[in-house]
Amino acid sequence: MSLPEQFRSDCFGTKPTFMSNTIVATSKPGRPSAIQTILTAGLIAGCFDLLTAIIVYSVVMQKTTDVQLLQGIGRAAFGDKTFDTGTGLALSGVGVHFFIAFSFAIFYFFIFPYVPFLRKQRIVSGLLYGVFAWCIMNLAVLPLFHIANIPHKWDSIIRGAVILMFCIGLPISLIVSGYYILRNRQ
Repeated sequence: MSLPEQFRSDCFGTKPTFMSNTIVATSKPGRPSAIQTILTAGLIAGCFDLLTAIIVYSVVMQKTTDVQLLQGIGRAAFGDKTFDTGTGLALSGVGVHFFIAFSFAIFYFFIFPYVPFLRKQRIVSGLLYGVFAWCIMNLAVLPLFHIANIPHKWDSIIRGAVILMFCIGLPISLIVSGYYILRNRQ
């Protein structure tokens, strides 16, 4: 069975409800579905990362406020001439932030079965995935969209990488590997 077929069978049962022809999300008892796993990984990683960023940059370093941090994410995604500068922009920043977290969770979920190292070294691979996430965001996405320049200060690089290692990479790795461990046992 190919990965897309496997994903469909894991995510969507083909049990139609009585008066409906819809496909419902199902999973075997005691095991979350693939969609539940991806959503859980993205939500937990996104919450950890956002909370850590607010604590580090707003509370500890006092570089910005939590609202300004979220507005910065929204402004980065929608441009400087955005229609809103208040709560709406901050909420759009939350949405963009979680879109990115879910994107990293989806990618890891789909590469996990094909990379043996990810199965053998769950913690190390999670930490390395956090470094990968930092590289993608800071060396590709942010400069490509003219949101930020590539960081040059070592303290900024290390702080950002460590946050992503422990708040994005590690939770995604542990949640996704847990799904595949349970799946292989049944």
